[in-house]
Amino acid sequence: MTVPSQQLHAIHSMLTAGQRNLRLERHTLWLWGVPAGVLFVLFVLSEHILTPDQFPDLTQRALAWLALLLTVLATVATLDWHWTRQAKQTRDEAWSFIHRQVVKVLWLLMGLATLTTFAMFFYGGGYMVCAVWLVFLGVSLYLHGLFSEELLEWAGLLTIALGIVSLLARLPYDSMRWVAAAVFGLGLPMLSLMLDHGRHRPASLRLGQMLAWLSVVVLAPLTLDRLLHQTPPVELPITPLREFHQSQPGAQVVRLPVGTVIPVQIELAGDVFASPSPVQLPLTLRQPVDVLLKNGQLSGEARIPGEPWLRRDTRWLNIPWLKADLPPGGQPAVRTQLIVRVGGQP
Repeated sequence: MTVPSQQLHAIHSMLTAGQRNLRLERHTLWLWGVPAGVLFVLFVLSEHILTPDQFPDLTQRALAWLALLLTVLATVATLDWHWTRQAKQTRDEAWSFIHRQVVKVLWLLMGLATLTTFAMFFYGGGYMVCAVWLVFLGVSLYLHGLFSEELLEWAGLLTIALGIVSLLARLPYDSMRWVAAAVFGLGLPMLSLMLDHGRHRPASLRLGQMLAWLSVVVLAPLTLDRLLHQTPPVELPITPLREFHQSQPGAQVVRLPVGTVIPVQIELAGDVFASPSPVQLPLTLRQPVDVLLKNGQLSGEARIPGEPWLRRDTRWLNIPWLKADLPPGGQPAVRTQLIVRVGGQP
C-alpha cells in the first residue's frame, strides 16, 4: 500500500471511529444478561415462587414481583455504572456524555418494562410480558449500536423481531418465557464475545454471526421446551366419559362426547355488585374433546380427536370484547363474547 493510500485509510479509520465513538463494555452485556436471564427462569418457575398461595392478595403479589425486579435491576445498574467508570479510568479514557446518556436510556427502557409487568397484574395482557421485555431490550441494543458496534444494531433488530413474531405465531406462554430467558441469559453474553470495537465487517459475516446467535437464543430454548412438554403417547387407550368411574395412576385419556354440558362457575368480587353464590354458565360441547389426566388430575392438555394435543399453556380461550347496554325503558345489561378454540391451532 502506497503512502497516500495509507494516509487515506488512516483518515477513513479516524472518521469511522469518530462516528461510532461509544464503546460498550463487555461486562455490561454480562451484567444485564445473566441476572435478567435468571429472572426469566424464575418466571418459568413462577408456579413455585411468589404464587397465589403465598400471596393470595393480587396487589401484594404484584408488589412482591415489583420489589424483586427493582432490586435486581437497581443492583445491576449500580454495578454496571461503577465497573464502567472504573474500566474507563484504568484505560485513561474519557467517559463521553453520549455514552452516559445512552446508559440512562437503557435504565429507562428496563424501568418501563418493569412497570409494564407490574401493570399487567391489574389490567391483563400477561401473555405479552415476554414480548414486551424483548422489544424494550431490542430498542436498547439498537440504540447502543447506532453509536457503538454495528453488530448491536443487527442484534437489536432481531430481538425486536423475536418479540413481535412470538406474538404473531401465538407461541405457548412457556415457550416465550424460555426464549426470553435465553435472549437475556445466553444471547447478551454471547454478544459480548462477538464485539469487535466497531469495525466494519462484510454483511455475510454479520449474517453468519446472527444465524449462530439465533440458533442459541431460539432453537436451544424451544428444543428444551419441547423436551419438557412431551406429547402424550398416542397409544394411550381412550375411556368414554360414561365409563369413567375412577381414576388410575399414570396417564389416562377421557373423551367428552358431543352434547356434554360443562358448567363454568363465575365468582363475583368487588365493591359494586352483590356477591351471590357462584353463577354457573353452562357450556355445551359441539364436538368431542379428549382430555388428559395424570394421576387422577386434569393436566390441562386437550385435543380434538384426530388432531395434535394442545399444551395447557396454549392460548385457546379469548374474550375479545365486553360491552354494556342501557336501552330506553329497559334494564342495563352487559354483553361479551367468549371464544374457545381447540382445533386449528398453529
